[in-house]
Amino acid sequence: MEETLSVSEFKAKCLDLFDRLSKNRLRKVTVTRHGKPVAVVTAPASPETEARAVHGSMAGMVTIPPGFDLTAPVIDEEFGAGHGLLHR
Repeated sequence: MEETLSVSEFKAKCLDLFDRLSKNRLRKVTVTRHGKPVAVVTAPASPETEARAVHGSMAGMVTIPPGFDLTAPVIDEEFGAGHGLLHR
């Protein structure tokens, strides 16, 4: 399900390759120039796959010290909204 083509072959077959990529009959196309890869063409991932890739990607990035209370107030002053003041 992968193909490697020269730039000139890719140019001649690109519409067919795009059709095959969109129908999942081809997974990846590597385009070469003088035998060296210069581009890789793949079909875009589905929105569901993208969402799954992002979900949980920052797990373990924040640590909370032992005994730290995340529910404790951070400021001691009264809010004006409690007295009907929306702006100061």
